[in-house]
Amino acid sequence: MQDNTSPTVVITGASSGIGLGLAEAYLARGFNVVANARTDERLAAAAKQLGSPARFLGVAGDIGQRDTARQLIDRAVERFGQVDVLINNAGIFNAKPFVEYTEEELDRIVATNIKGFVYASQAAAAHMVPRRQGHIVNITASLALQPNLKVPALLPVLVKGGVNAATRALALELSPHNVKVNAVAPGIVDTPLYTPEMHGFLNGLAPAGRIAQVREIADAVLYLTNSDFTTGVVLPVDGGMSTGTW
Repeated sequence: MQDNTSPTVVITGASSGIGLGLAEAYLARGFNVVANARTDERLAAAAKQLGSPARFLGVAGDIGQRDTARQLIDRAVERFGQVDVLINNAGIFNAKPFVEYTEEELDRIVATNIKGFVYASQAAAAHMVPRRQGHIVNITASLALQPNLKVPALLPVLVKGGVNAATRALALELSPHNVKVNAVAPGIVDTPLYTPEMHGFLNGLAPAGRIAQVREIADAVLYLTNSDFTTGVVLPVDGGMSTGTW
């Protein structure tokens, strides 16, 4: 075990987009970062983009598998001594008409978005509860708070909405152990998922008239993990998308 007094954050789905932005933000604040992605190649590319810091550890594997989640927390503790924050960022967002979803798409979304959340949170909570400290933050979706006719996405709404509800329930269960559980519900975010050609349409989906930057999602997550008296919150960061229809 490395002797390190810095706090440690574990981030799933950390090789690109919001996850990579979260890794960068927490490294800048002196955290050790333990990142999960499906392959070693993705993690190596992420580490290179972050400048190959000594405080970065990549753990490859499918977070929808219980053994991956356990290994992720175990490796973090072995390398850095503790886990202070878990960010359940890994997720599949697949927008399409409801009747067109396939069985394979349903299975993938359930595996990553539900099993990944459950297994990683179980492993982290088992470590945090005896220490009587820790934060779990779930990245969900603004559309689960306020669906939009222009973006049909029933399966992501179904699973992300379930995680929103589970956030409140788990916060209640872990509160006596001083473990905080919250969620950030982004709207549309400027990530490689969307091409520049799509931005004109996407900008019109929020009253703010633009899409979010990754740093704005990271700022919200940082706020929640810096707060010792906030738990059970689902925080929209969506430029007003979840306020209603317009």
